[in-house]
Amino acid sequence: MKKILIVDDEPHMRLGLKDNLELEGYQTDTASDGEEGLRKALSGEYHLLLLDVMMPKMSGLDVCRRLRAESVQTPVIFLTARGEEIDKVLGLELGADDYITKPFGLRELLARVKAILRRGGTAGAEDDIYQIGNLRIDFDGYRASDKKGKEVQLSHKEFEILKFLWEQRNKTVSRDDLLNKVWGYEEAPSTRTVDNFMVRLRQKIEKDPNHPQYILTVHGAGYKLIVK
Repeated sequence: MKKILIVDDEPHMRLGLKDNLELEGYQTDTASDGEEGLRKALSGEYHLLLLDVMMPKMSGLDVCRRLRAESVQTPVIFLTARGEEIDKVLGLELGADDYITKPFGLRELLARVKAILRRGGTAGAEDDIYQIGNLRIDFDGYRASDKKGKEVQLSHKEFEILKFLWEQRNKTVSRDDLLNKVWGYEEAPSTRTVDNFMVRLRQKIEKDPNHPQYILTVHGAGYKLIVK
């Protein structure tokens, strides 16, 4: 059973989400502020975190930042009453997987929860491993390792970007295509978000990130994953 941690300082929101998610068959746990949420999330026992952005003691953004710094890659959906693009961009760049603005419909939230929890297993046959530069990628299992077999931490978004680039390998992919396919928002974050993710991916894939051989920038068009 998938286990979801709900971190929100509004009691009615916590209870409502808990009841509805449990009706859908999920196991849930709750926290009423950022510090409590961080303590629980660091255990790594959850399949998904629902994080309010504005909370006492520690914001959802800071919780997400701390988790990624500790290499906890549990998927994160931010819940917030703030809809400015800068907040979306910052949250996604910190390693969040999705972003939904209050007030939201229950059906929309459940659809996003299901989409994240069912990820994995669409890129190829079971146990297929793909070599991309310095990384060996298991898209089905969302695992990555270097050439020596040491695990390399990638966020869910980084896996999704690589998977899309792999599916379109040796073809130019625009930033807008990446935003639509990977983030899928009607109101997508800025293309700068894509560029920042590419910088991080190159640091993990390329022998020399300043002179990339695999993830190439096609000026004025987008990016291309070169696979020989």
